[in-house]
Amino acid sequence: MEVKIVDLVQVMKALADETRLRILNILVEGALCVCEIEEILGISQSNASRHLNRLTNVKILESYKVGNYVYHKFSQEGIQEYPFIKEIVEDHTMKHDLYKKDYERLNKYRESGFSCDELKDGQVF
Repeated sequence: MEVKIVDLVQVMKALADETRLRILNILVEGALCVCEIEEILGISQSNASRHLNRLTNVKILESYKVGNYVYHKFSQEGIQEYPFIKEIVEDHTMKHDLYKKDYERLNKYRESGFSCDELKDGQVF
């Protein structure tokens, strides 16, 4: 499969943002709902959605809906086409304190047993 240079440039531009790298860092182990991403990273819904759309548009992420919630995860097609993305996330982000803190918050959230419904109700993990 040949990668078009225009597509590669768009993927590289999508990766060139700290918030998008933070999102990828916490999605590396599995799908999360938009509200979970907001809470873990401490960003607004509109900010999260804007960055998630950018990553989805270049096929790094894909989304699916469960009930009222939209979940995002790595696109297997995108990772196969651009394997360096997962390498960047798995091998390089955790060398920096911000990404480590995000990952710690992700683990704390998972250990809390909270769901999207509880986050929407204003509960804090």
